[in-house]
Amino acid sequence: MTTRYRTSARNDDGGTGVSHVDGGLEVAVSSPLDPAADLTRSNPEQLLALSWATCLNATAQAIVRGAHRTTVRVEVSLQDAETRGGFEFVATAFVSGEGLDAAAADALAVAAHQRCPVSRLLEKADTVAVRSEPFAA
Repeated sequence: MTTRYRTSARNDDGGTGVSHVDGGLEVAVSSPLDPAADLTRSNPEQLLALSWATCLNATAQAIVRGAHRTTVRVEVSLQDAETRGGFEFVATAFVSGEGLDAAAADALAVAAHQRCPVSRLLEKADTVAVRSEPFAA
């Protein structure tokens, strides 16, 4: 197996503070469950949504090879984990392609989800779904 890229990140502060990508980005974070949370800071839900939307759309664009503009919208919610205790993410990605009918958009969503590395990481979670939706620029 060939490693194409590697990075690492760390958090020393927990849910409120700063998370760091080694040698680069620093992200101020705050827990959305904290009543005193600074809502200008990011949280894991937002970062997961951003990561998956970026990766899934890059994969969709590679599949259509410039024939259509694509967009991906990801919604992530934090819910009580009924059977395991604690919390769990529920994530849904919505894939769309300009000029695609419903069947073609569905096929693009399935194909992108099968190839996207973040989707592969999430694929066994029963709280993850991918759907298509009409294109909105």
